[in-house]
Amino acid sequence: MPAEGVKLTEKSRLLTSDEIIKLASLFVQEGVTKIRLTGGEPTVCKDIIHIVECLRKLSGLNNLGMTTNGLALTKLLPALQRAGLDSVNISLDTLKPEKFEIMSRRKGWGRVVAGIDLAVQLGFQQPKVNCVVMRGVNDDEVMDFVEFTRDRPVDVRFIEYMPFTGNKWNDSKLVTFKEMLTAIKSKYPSMTPLDNQKHDTSKAYKIPGFQGQIGFITSMSNHFCGTCNRLRLMADGSLKVCLFGNSEISLRDMLRSGMSQDDMLAMIQVAVRRKKQQHADGSTTLLKLFGQESVQLSPEKAPVQICESPNNSHAPFLVPDSTSSVPVSPQLNMDNLCCFSSKINLASCVNLEYTDSQSKFSFLSPQCTMYPSRKQNWSHSAVRYFHTSKRMNDRNLTHIKGDGKFKMVDVSSKSITKRCASAQCIVVIGAQLMSLIRENMIKKGDVLTVAQLAGIIAAKKVPELIPLCHNICLSKIDVKAELDLASHSVILTSNVSCEGKTGVEIEALTAVTIAGLTVYDMCKAVSKSIVLKDIRLLSKSGGSSGDFSSCS
Repeated sequence: MPAEGVKLTEKSRLLTSDEIIKLASLFVQEGVTKIRLTGGEPTVCKDIIHIVECLRKLSGLNNLGMTTNGLALTKLLPALQRAGLDSVNISLDTLKPEKFEIMSRRKGWGRVVAGIDLAVQLGFQQPKVNCVVMRGVNDDEVMDFVEFTRDRPVDVRFIEYMPFTGNKWNDSKLVTFKEMLTAIKSKYPSMTPLDNQKHDTSKAYKIPGFQGQIGFITSMSNHFCGTCNRLRLMADGSLKVCLFGNSEISLRDMLRSGMSQDDMLAMIQVAVRRKKQQHADGSTTLLKLFGQESVQLSPEKAPVQICESPNNSHAPFLVPDSTSSVPVSPQLNMDNLCCFSSKINLASCVNLEYTDSQSKFSFLSPQCTMYPSRKQNWSHSAVRYFHTSKRMNDRNLTHIKGDGKFKMVDVSSKSITKRCASAQCIVVIGAQLMSLIRENMIKKGDVLTVAQLAGIIAAKKVPELIPLCHNICLSKIDVKAELDLASHSVILTSNVSCEGKTGVEIEALTAVTIAGLTVYDMCKAVSKSIVLKDIRLLSKSGGSSGDFSSCS
């Protein structure tokens, strides 16, 4: 906590207890098996016992934990255990009462230690004690914390100081894992490493004869991002996929706007897709500090916010305030990011698919007006600006009646079949924009992700844009955006499918067109010379007209 304090969030902007439980149930329903309540400080929430009770009832939740400063544990821990709390982590950065008072600006060291001992007495399985080691502050107490485990069955975890202040790097207080391990081994040479699970954040060690154990959370010198399967839901409902990143989406706003569960899950997938192989902050300081490429960081700016889309639609709508995170490394093993069960296909997280759309469309019926040349009086003109010939061949225009007036095609007699279509749009952006997009330096935000999302929304709204198109229940919308370095272009492709009586070619074409226009809108402040070209259908299948491929 900064000495000057922090500005408190308005209560109306915080999630209510019911909203916390509802969002938690959504994640558990999709395969999340562990929830940890953290902070801030969770024990200051007046409904904390009720929240724990409700979360414990969620079918599929295997572990419910809490991270706390420990000041209220002696009062609340028995009730929390009865409510269903499984595990507890206590933050304690010093074993000296006077230093505790200086660091926390309050008394209470004795209560925290008593809370740790109470957790042991109540039978919590190896309570964890988290200690952030800071050079010149408490690095002289590392051996004292090791001794703390001699007679207590606790897991003391030394956390590398995360050197950011307002997401700006400051490494002067950082004590690395290697430095701590060397010092401890010099005093306890018999210390041995323990086996770690795939998603463990801590590297565990045990000293023979000690009841407890120690561990190291090497978030800076040897990050565990590649196996991180965690998401962070903030008190205000913002979802962060990386503690270091500014990129967020507001589940609170989605929930309060009445967005459907399917649309919320689609947006969560977008966020998970942006989870990176390494920390989500923009600095190369650590690269210089540790001399290894494995900690090279990528640019990150301000958050991307989510709000309700226009016209009271509940479709997801992105308002990019600034740059969000950069694309996940193609070398990253997506199995390591499996935050959900197989109900959410992680391939769809990578390719930004929207599946099983349930959104309802309204059909527009504008009046069609044909304007003659300026020299003619419209009210007396006999000129008809459409084809009225009755010599129609088999390949006639299905939306034109015999007298030349428009009509909506009747598909009621057609059978329901699988319909698929793919389309492409090429956006020529130039070398300068190519570099800015690659480095995620466009002020409006993450160009490719916003364009992909715009394409998905556009495909869903085709009946509102193209007057004579049918309202189709789409089962899949997949929009991809790739940078072509050779041509300095963004290649946009879409794949749309449905089970229906008419094709989805227009949906596929609309998706890439609007995605292309979104690229233009996101980048127009840098260049007005952006060109959209080669908007075309790549393929279609299903229906009486047969299959089509632009390659054939």
